[in-house]
Amino acid sequence: MASIRSTISAKQTRMVIAKKITINKRFDGMPKPSDFKTIEEELPPLKTNEFLAEAVFLSVDPYMRAYAHNIPLGATMVGTQVAKIIESRNEKYPVGKHVVGKFDWRSHTISSGLPSHVQGAGNAPAPYLVPDLGDLPMSYLLGVLGMPGSTAYFGLLDVCMPKCGEIVAVSGAAGAVGSIVGQIAKIGGCKVVGITGSERKGRFLVDQMGFDGFVNYKTDDIAQKLDQLVPEGIDCYFDNVAGEISSAVIRHMREYGRISVCGSISSYNYDVSDPPRVSVVQHHMVRKQLTMKGFQNYLYQDRASEAFQKTLNWLQKGKMKYCETITEGFDNMVQAFIEMLQGKNLGKAIVKV
Repeated sequence: MASIRSTISAKQTRMVIAKKITINKRFDGMPKPSDFKTIEEELPPLKTNEFLAEAVFLSVDPYMRAYAHNIPLGATMVGTQVAKIIESRNEKYPVGKHVVGKFDWRSHTISSGLPSHVQGAGNAPAPYLVPDLGDLPMSYLLGVLGMPGSTAYFGLLDVCMPKCGEIVAVSGAAGAVGSIVGQIAKIGGCKVVGITGSERKGRFLVDQMGFDGFVNYKTDDIAQKLDQLVPEGIDCYFDNVAGEISSAVIRHMREYGRISVCGSISSYNYDVSDPPRVSVVQHHMVRKQLTMKGFQNYLYQDRASEAFQKTLNWLQKGKMKYCETITEGFDNMVQAFIEMLQGKNLGKAIVKV
């Protein structure tokens, strides 16, 4: 945790030295520790309607790698966190409460409590106070009860629209989004196959998350394994990875199948101007009259409470399980980020300050 040094003055009760992790170099392939730089800065006194938040849990997600090329060099790496309000001049955000906000990779943040578009910067919603979660940990608000959960919920139900008895395939299945997608599909009465990168993760999906089967794309012939698991074909495909994995799944889909494109993890560590070449799928799209749609979670911000309430209910009733891989210490943010991109996490990758 960044140090907090206190002084007594008429203007403020404490002087805060915050840490922030910035992008030092453009990523060339897999990000490296030297691509980042940790900077300390003294925060100014609070203005009217501002509050000071101290990071408790921070999120690392695949989208950060995809969008990093749009972040100016020297800028703070993007991300969401659960933080504790330690000073406030905003009655809506009282001291001692916890808040979820897009505060990026920072140990301490001064916020006005306004959505980012009001300040002319992006589409992040306003920070919100942590609701009553019962016995569930606050870190879930960065995962199953936050953006990844909402992404899984709307990407599956609104885009793929699976019906009871249909077959759903999920790539990146052992990650934060994929592991939730498969469980929502099972709750809806579907048969679910997960595609992942190790036997350990595959057994986790079947034994812990309730999937019906898995494909290890590193060791299995994907087409042959799908023939064994779902010889009748696939109705819905939730795509987190793109590349040849997705081409193989699309070839295995049934007529009128639906594809929800959430991400393309397989290409994130390539030059954006020279993505990997993959097999043509248009023939299968036309012949089987498939529907493919990409989406971004922020388009569903006005319905976020729907996903939250449904998912919270499933968790509390034991219909859904959740897994986190937690890394201790703000100074290990970069390590956690790289290991998540290497696929070392099960479920959601979280940093606990």
